Amino acid sequence: MLVTARMLKEVCDFDFIFRAGVWKPRTSPSSFQGAGTEALQWLQEVKQQFGMEIATEVATPAHVKEALQAGIDYLWIGARTSANPIAVQEIADALQDGQSPTGRSDTYRGGQLKGIFIKNPVNEDAKLWLGNIERLEKTGIPVMAIHRGCAHKPRWAMAHYIRTQRPDIPILLDPSHMSGDATKIPALMKKIDELQLDGAMIEVHYNPQEALSDSQQQIKPEEIEKFSVVSGQRSEENQELAWLRAEIDELDDQLWETIAQRMEVSERIGEWKKEHGVQALQPQRYEEIVKQRKEWAEQKGLSEELVQNLFDAIHQESLKKQK
Repeated sequence: MLVTARMLKEVCDFDFIFRAGVWKPRTSPSSFQGAGTEALQWLQEVKQQFGMEIATEVATPAHVKEALQAGIDYLWIGARTSANPIAVQEIADALQDGQSPTGRSDTYRGGQLKGIFIKNPVNEDAKLWLGNIERLEKTGIPVMAIHRGCAHKPRWAMAHYIRTQRPDIPILLDPSHMSGDATKIPALMKKIDELQLDGAMIEVHYNPQEALSDSQQQIKPEEIEKFSVVSGQRSEENQELAWLRAEIDELDDQLWETIAQRMEVSERIGEWKKEHGVQALQPQRYEEIVKQRKEWAEQKGLSEELVQNLFDAIHQESLKKQK
């Protein structure tokens, strides 16, 4: 932590918050779960040595209490916790219980809490995300949203919904978790300017290969210099168009990825047919599928011609894969 903090201090010419996960909610109990309470002292040392504001993730009221007592400046709620509104409410209650006797909403035992970040839930539920923001706002603490997508997919529609409903809430991008791949972070960082987001939360390690978790999505401190954060403003109309284009681009990516997956299955079907002496083209099966697709098109408000042409092209390519 100290090496990474020192290197960031040397290369960054802008203000930033140093965050580290003390408690790590991992899928497997055999994976690294974080260093625990002891690591709060390490964060304090980063703050003292380098004058940085510090942040850590909390998932329970007990975490909140310990973090506040350690003088953490910012807290963040991760995607797994954000999926559970009861857990978020318990955290909000713990924050209110931590208020000082003076009743000031920004003063807590253990120090000044300057804000709380909340990531979107692991499931694609923008309304739940907004509801969690509202739960936390009742504490009087400034709340900021972090968009990290779902299952390494951007899911821009979620962030678009939050921006539309609450343009007053800052939204930061989490390109590390959104991509799960450090090589994809530079391209995602461009979305900060395109969508007029308010910054980024990026995973950084002085030697990613030695990182105990998520090593594949971490960048080195010196790579931060490549990124610029938020430039000129756009008109409201152009900004809305940028969001809609981001959604379209993501849907196009999903469309072609699905078609590619379908072709892979078609190849496997072709192999099975060859082994069992079955012809590649099965007219009855094809007619049944076309009929189903036309019925589906009518239900979805799509033209029969569009569905017919698309499916014909896909089917012809599938037959090529089976020969």
